[in-house]
Amino acid sequence: MPGPLDGKRILILATNGFEQSELEVPRERLKQARAVVEVVSPERGEINGWDKKDWGRPVKVDRPLAEAREADYDAIVVPGGQINPDLLRAEPAAVKLVKAFHDVGKTVAAVCHGPRLLVEAGIAKGRRMTSYHSIRTDAVNAGAQWEDAAVVTDNGLVTARKPDDLEAFCAIIVEEVREGRHQGRTA
Repeated sequence: MPGPLDGKRILILATNGFEQSELEVPRERLKQARAVVEVVSPERGEINGWDKKDWGRPVKVDRPLAEAREADYDAIVVPGGQINPDLLRAEPAAVKLVKAFHDVGKTVAAVCHGPRLLVEAGIAKGRRMTSYHSIRTDAVNAGAQWEDAAVVTDNGLVTARKPDDLEAFCAIIVEEVREGRHQGRTA
């Protein structure tokens, strides 16, 4: 039976310290929608998650960041956790990759602390978004129009607050990827 994302490829950008559910739930929901989903990381082999208050389970890295290209995917998803986006925003290749997806109008999705990477990529200005409440000021200072909502979508930019919002977050990612490229973005 065909799925809503047949033929679509989605990149999940993560490193050690990703919030366990914020990688695993989107990966599973997007695979259920029949997308090909790859975990991309600056590390090779496996990366370790953070599960609420301690280290979680390892996840296999499908492709190293150095080999990932925006042209090979239809969307990018950035899990949160405090550690993951903080490490990724210090990786120029990660910042450049997120910006590349944005610049060509592809879906860019980030949850919890993941919007830190959107701020670092310079794509928050003038955009409606949400995030974990503790980084609200970061988003506002970067020029975002921050909203306290489970999921906020703005012309292909999808953000969510926390793990409780993952089901809605994943559903919106599916919708946005099905719509295709989003033109006329600001930032």
